[in-house]
Amino acid sequence: MQILIVKLSLMALVTLTLSVNAFAQTNLTARNTDPRGPAPVADTDRIRDGLVGPVRRVRTAVAKLSTENGKSVEGKESVIEIVAYDVKGTKVENQYFPIAGSTLTGKEVYKYDDKGNISEMTLLNQDGSLLGKEIYKYEFDFVGNWNKMTTSVAVIEGGRMSFEPTEVTYRSIMYYLDEKMMKMAQPAVAPSSPVASTNSSAANKDDKAGPAAIKSADTKSMALPSVTPRKAMTADSNAGAQLVASNANSTASPSVRVDSEPPAAPAPRPILKPVSGGVLNGTAINLPSPTYPDTARRLRMTGVVVVQVVVDETGKVISAEVLSGPSLLKDAAVQAALRARFSPTKLSGQPVKVSGVINYKFALQ
Repeated sequence: MQILIVKLSLMALVTLTLSVNAFAQTNLTARNTDPRGPAPVADTDRIRDGLVGPVRRVRTAVAKLSTENGKSVEGKESVIEIVAYDVKGTKVENQYFPIAGSTLTGKEVYKYDDKGNISEMTLLNQDGSLLGKEIYKYEFDFVGNWNKMTTSVAVIEGGRMSFEPTEVTYRSIMYYLDEKMMKMAQPAVAPSSPVASTNSSAANKDDKAGPAAIKSADTKSMALPSVTPRKAMTADSNAGAQLVASNANSTASPSVRVDSEPPAAPAPRPILKPVSGGVLNGTAINLPSPTYPDTARRLRMTGVVVVQVVVDETGKVISAEVLSGPSLLKDAAVQAALRARFSPTKLSGQPVKVSGVINYKFALQ
């Protein structure tokens, strides 16, 4: 008797284990509709910069807007950045040309549109009070990258807030040629299909048949329209047609619920303008001292050289320009600033360019 009870217990345990495994397998299959899993996303400099397609080079220029006789007039374009990528998307060139007087001071807060582009920037004082606001509107090329951005600043007139366009930014984008770009640049014209012509002729004949044909069709059982001749239809296609007709005639079809994650929101695009960083001497991870020029040393020339720099998203100085200081010391300060390195700066979770100054003090020991 005890042996029989043990056998029954083992059988019940095995049955329970098989049921649990079957349920887990069914649940797993319902959740993972694609057995291959999510496709890996390539992480390259080009993608991190928010560019779509095989971009080769991007030239960015800005033009100020002014009002003359009630009309908006564009000024002379000034190149502010040239970036180049290799075929794999690695950045191989990055030149930045700062514009005098374009550096803002204050805390910048950004908003983004559904495509990940910056739509609004709010400038705040150090105490959190409002200093200014800008909005941005875009135009896109045939691939989907923006090639024109209009910047408008918030103004108050008659007690009402409005936005006045202040500058236009243009991007000239060059692409590598591949199969997809060839089709997008030169879309092929689809040739006329003989099957379509046959169907068109048949449709014309049906139109000539008039109401009599329609009345005759109503009195007979409806059949699915066939594009190919009936002789070419296989048994599988007939079965599929019957299944579609059965589902169409049923009044209540069971719904299928797929347990999958919603598509991820687009990542914010990089900020085009460098954010203001103030004095950067204390934030550098490597700040080489400048070489004292022999001529300045013999003349016992001393002083402070202020160098305005632009640091890219990786912490590398890509632009250096002297704002003030003795003339014989300027070149040495610029060369030292170009060798400086900084930790990457992030804003809203993404790396950004930073504009600031480095102060170099030249003193004789």
